[in-house]
Amino acid sequence: MAIAEVQRACPVCEREAAILFLKKGSLQLVRCRDCSMIYANPVEAELASGKFYDRLGTPFYLSPNKLESDYAPIRFERELRQFRTFCHSGSVLDVGCSTGAFLYQLKTRYPADYRGVGTDVTSAALDHAEQKGIDVIRDLFLPRDFGTTRFDAVTFWAVMEHLVHPKLFLAKAASILKPGGHCFILVPNLRSLAVRLAGVKYRYIMPDHVNYFTAVTLRRFTAAEASLTVVAKGSSHFNPLVLAQDFRGGEQRVPDEARARLLKQTTAYKQNPWLKPVKLLYAGAERILATMNLADNLYVVLKKVSP
Repeated sequence: MAIAEVQRACPVCEREAAILFLKKGSLQLVRCRDCSMIYANPVEAELASGKFYDRLGTPFYLSPNKLESDYAPIRFERELRQFRTFCHSGSVLDVGCSTGAFLYQLKTRYPADYRGVGTDVTSAALDHAEQKGIDVIRDLFLPRDFGTTRFDAVTFWAVMEHLVHPKLFLAKAASILKPGGHCFILVPNLRSLAVRLAGVKYRYIMPDHVNYFTAVTLRRFTAAEASLTVVAKGSSHFNPLVLAQDFRGGEQRVPDEARARLLKQTTAYKQNPWLKPVKLLYAGAERILATMNLADNLYVVLKKVSP
């Protein structure tokens, strides 16, 4: 059966002039001639509706290895450190919350500081979040009417790369932020060391990801929302195990089970006290890559401009 596909304009500048950038199996990436954004075109129709991620709910997001890794105390240490720098308390909306691990850390570590709620398209993941005591919104983010509710923070941790219409999500986030509130975005870095070395074999070049940001195109993307101003940006995270595996591997999609197993393995290494000397070297390497915008991810923190 043929898979239904939809054509896209550039998710940053919305123009339709693009040239082929690369192909990987059924995935075709193009580069916008006007703003240089690289994005998947065409994409599966189910990516826009969210049905694509419901299929991944149980085999990946709810796999024991993935859950153990997501709920490990070390999992969101960078995000929490950055988040606490700009948002000390208040109401938080985590868009694409998956199984609720980030909000769980906020709730357990800082119970008096935050009121968190999550939203996602994957119902099975939201079921798990609720079982962990996380408040969830079982509604699509874009059409959701929040009424007069406004948030001190809206987070998109590894979400924008999945969205067929990311500018609409950014605009919606801006509309529901309080003046002075913050929006946090974390996305994979197309100019990372891992991508430069592994190329098309890199596991996160995959159909799930329809937007591929660089520091330049992420800046152009966020600049489109006039009510938000950048207060922090940079590069973070580095997983040498992923790089080593993908460099030796082929172009086939890494099975979800293998991805989850490696996440668990990486988490175990980070929590092993006997590996402290190795972790110090790793942290140093990560800092060097971050200063050169070569780490695995890019982040930006945006502040809502007061009217």
